[in-house]
Amino acid sequence: MKNFSLKNTRLGKTLGKKGLYITIGAFMLALAGAGVAAYNKAMDSIDQTLIVAQPDSASPLPAENKVTDVPKQTEAAEKKAESKPDSESDLDKKTQPTIMPVSGEIIENFSNGELVKSETLGVWKTHDGIDIKADLGAPVKAMNKGKVIRVWSDPLWGSCVKIDHGSGLTAHYYGLSSSVSVSEGDFVNSGDVIGAVGDTAQIEIAQPTHLHFALERNGSWIDPVDILDPTSK
Repeated sequence: MKNFSLKNTRLGKTLGKKGLYITIGAFMLALAGAGVAAYNKAMDSIDQTLIVAQPDSASPLPAENKVTDVPKQTEAAEKKAESKPDSESDLDKKTQPTIMPVSGEIIENFSNGELVKSETLGVWKTHDGIDIKADLGAPVKAMNKGKVIRVWSDPLWGSCVKIDHGSGLTAHYYGLSSSVSVSEGDFVNSGDVIGAVGDTAQIEIAQPTHLHFALERNGSWIDPVDILDPTSK
């Protein structure tokens, strides 16, 4: 097979040597242009691929990022809950007066843990409440709003009523007559009659007729005089 040569063709003879070079140059430029076009097309395709693969800024965050926000939300909710009032009943109680359970003179004070001599027993012991002198049968009133949590008869203290007055305060009404006016579970308001002064407290029977009234705050005995309004009736 003979080698092909452009100069041996009719075109080659027509163009001559100079024309042949021009033709070859034009041919090379065409090839280069085609290569640039192919390159640009390939780059456009790559750009489109990158745009499609790029994450959308509006898409949800990964679950692991969301979890880190939960403790903050919980902490904020707890603080909000702590800032609320205790309860509606506590707010109602605070609007009611704290009154003396009976009207009368205090004949025995709170000893605040110190030993005092019992007039009835003749021994030294603490006196964890106050004794309020009153006539036999005088009405005994709830010092404030509360719930009756216990009614019972004690061999030493006689007929007794225990009322939870809220805010950590629990009141003990001792030495009542046997006909108590409330039952366990009853709710009372300030001034409601819960019973009458009796002579059932054998541990203080040598004293004049009185109500033994004691107060606990969060389980510790406190002086009722610090809570009661002595001018109330």
